Amino acid sequence: MLPKWPLAIFVILISCTSMEKKNYPEIPLPSDPHSFANTKEAFITHLDLNLKVNFDNQILSGTATYDISTDSVAKRIVLDINDLEIDSVQVLNEQHWDLTTFQIGDEKPFMGAPLYIDLPNAHVTKIRVSYKTSPNALALQWLNPQQTHDKRFPYLFTQGQAILTRSWIPIQDSPGIRFTYQARIQVPQELLAVMSATNPQKKNESGIYEFTMDKPIPAYLIALAVGDLDFRAISDRCGVYTEPGQIAAAADEFTDLEKMVATAESLYGHYLWGRYDIIVLPPSFPFGGMENPRLTFATPTIITGDRSLTALVAHELAHSWSGNLVTNATWEDFWINEGHTVYIENRIMEKLYGQENADMLALLGYQDLLRTVSEFGDQSEETKLKLNLTGRDPDDGMNDIAYEKGALLLKTLEEKVGRQTFDNFLRQYFKDYQFKAISTEQWEQYVHQHLLDSLKLDFDLNAWLYQPGIPADHAEITSDKFEKVNGRVREFVRIGRLDLSDTRNWSTHEWLHFIRQLPTDLHVSFYEKLDDVFHLSDSQNSEILAAWLTLSIQSHYLEGHNEKSLEDFLVHVGRRKFLLPLYQALIKQGQTELAKSIFEKAKLNYHSVSVKSIEDLLSEKPLM
Repeated sequence: MLPKWPLAIFVILISCTSMEKKNYPEIPLPSDPHSFANTKEAFITHLDLNLKVNFDNQILSGTATYDISTDSVAKRIVLDINDLEIDSVQVLNEQHWDLTTFQIGDEKPFMGAPLYIDLPNAHVTKIRVSYKTSPNALALQWLNPQQTHDKRFPYLFTQGQAILTRSWIPIQDSPGIRFTYQARIQVPQELLAVMSATNPQKKNESGIYEFTMDKPIPAYLIALAVGDLDFRAISDRCGVYTEPGQIAAAADEFTDLEKMVATAESLYGHYLWGRYDIIVLPPSFPFGGMENPRLTFATPTIITGDRSLTALVAHELAHSWSGNLVTNATWEDFWINEGHTVYIENRIMEKLYGQENADMLALLGYQDLLRTVSEFGDQSEETKLKLNLTGRDPDDGMNDIAYEKGALLLKTLEEKVGRQTFDNFLRQYFKDYQFKAISTEQWEQYVHQHLLDSLKLDFDLNAWLYQPGIPADHAEITSDKFEKVNGRVREFVRIGRLDLSDTRNWSTHEWLHFIRQLPTDLHVSFYEKLDDVFHLSDSQNSEILAAWLTLSIQSHYLEGHNEKSLEDFLVHVGRRKFLLPLYQALIKQGQTELAKSIFEKAKLNYHSVSVKSIEDLLSEKPLM
């Protein structure tokens, strides 16, 4: 109830409050060090693709037509390309397509080259590029039938993040540039094409498929997959694509998909992309998942039969708000995408599966953060959220700092201001910046203006964003269940006791924590006993098996015991999250030659993203 003061006093109070409010200057989007595009003069607003998929020659060929916006003095538009063959470029003059001159600039490592397209006059609003890709295009993975699940037909998928889309489409390849797109893709008749857009759910006789993405997205979120695909509906707006031999298992694994979408909506506002489908790709896919709008690309390693790894789905779904809806302005701001997404993933998991589940998930992430900070050193520039990646591959910044330090910052803010206040803030943030990009500096200002200032809260964002290490005032991450697991570890190390009844109902999170807490310097008989009792080397859960194999290398249990399990895993799994720790462990244990030998057998099954990371490791180049 309001006090009975004169109206004039209320006016004065309101005026004083308004006067105290800081007037922040507008911060423009930064220039992108990983794009040649001249977006201040000319930029893409819409893309129309018309491509033919040629599995025999492993190329895509056709045209890319663009609607563009220019200022009054723009004489050219600049696109990013990487190893593309440009046949011709046209501009639309009134109703006629006329050839125009173009030039390909000097190539730079990992960035490709600029494509300079001359604009004959200021009235040009459409251009068209005729081109074909290289068989070695970095974004494209061409698989023969033996590399697929069903082993019947070839397969193609793309992976554009961070700056690989330019290797299959001439594009302004910056996360700060958004545009809508349409596509017409011709594929062999026995195959189905799907994209990050409206999608067919069954094959047609022509092999020609048309797609529309009517929401503006950045280039890295354009995605294509072509294969022998089936579709299974899970709800009216959710479903799964994969090869026929895997469709039943995939649909069962993702049975909670609609619940996840509804849960995310209840937290952060309406899902704005229409459908939410998942495609389970072949094992060579380099990531756990990729948040391509309307169609998450997912690794088959999350199919366990017990739905124990569905946190990955929650993560990719969370990107529908943080990343796809509101996008980091450059890859130096990558933490904005991933820090928010890890935080939201945890909130989804808490609401669906309970506080204990979310606590374990968060603590595993915090352990990853501590490990990464330790590897870099707590004063390393690499442990800042805002990075300086000029002259460096943006993949260098894609590590646990962006994911887990970013999420820890948000968890700490939540604790400082209260959950309801923070939820309201995030909902408004997603609404204010929907279909836009945001830099770290803009985010910092927004937090001050819409959260900290109004609460008169003194919180050192600078230390989190621009300083190395983990600030001391961070939220505490704990798990009661992990404390019980720690007890089992101590008991085993002290007296070698293993009690199956204690572990029968353990979750994947508890197993991972158990393996991570085991010392690496026990007698080999301890590891033999663990394997005999729990059959860890034969685990069908890829998370558990990868952790166990890493420990096996570090403890020397690998030698003479499960080298074959390690080689089988590294040859058949292309997920970089698993590969790098295993190759790193081999190198640290002086088994570089074994690592190189396995890599030679396995690399044809890896995407270029994984190949580059492992080659950097084996050549003793800094990984991150």
